[in-house]
Amino acid sequence: MTEELIIAGFGGQGVLSMGKILCYSGIVQGQEVTWMPSYGPEMRGGTANVTVILSDERISSPIVGEFDTAIILNQQSMDKFEKMVKPGGVLVYDSNGITRHPVRKDINIYRVDAAEEAAKMDSTKTFNMIVLGGYLKIKPVVKMENVVAGIKKSLPERYHHLVPMNEKAIQRGTEIVKQIQKV
Repeated sequence: MTEELIIAGFGGQGVLSMGKILCYSGIVQGQEVTWMPSYGPEMRGGTANVTVILSDERISSPIVGEFDTAIILNQQSMDKFEKMVKPGGVLVYDSNGITRHPVRKDINIYRVDAAEEAAKMDSTKTFNMIVLGGYLKIKPVVKMENVVAGIKKSLPERYHHLVPMNEKAIQRGTEIVKQIQKV
């Protein structure tokens, strides 16, 4: 199994953290991983993306031209990365701030209304974990216990009291993900 994905959105949405948690989860699970971030100098509020590869075999290069999955969190990223999903691949997006929804007919499309759900949960900081939960429902590339271990590895110990809240957000994401198009 090899999963090549891109997570893209605004700085401050937890894009890089989501990728890091996936990588730590893969390491705990015994997978080979790469994490290659890209962000503008303004960081918070600017665009950010991270390429993540999880594999049962050695990874020859972290450079990817087409992705198995794209997780899209803003319109600029939709415009840039929708076309880079492999035919038959998966695009997961949060509709908040998206003015042009995905148009491709050769990919599987899912929506996770994570911004709306995070506001309902009164915890906007869990937005990225809700999205992660939706993705993991569609593609369970890592086991949930390993995701929890990945969160603990990613967060400084002084924030470990937030792990249950993040687990709850991931669970909620698995419940609210909606299939928009299946090929």
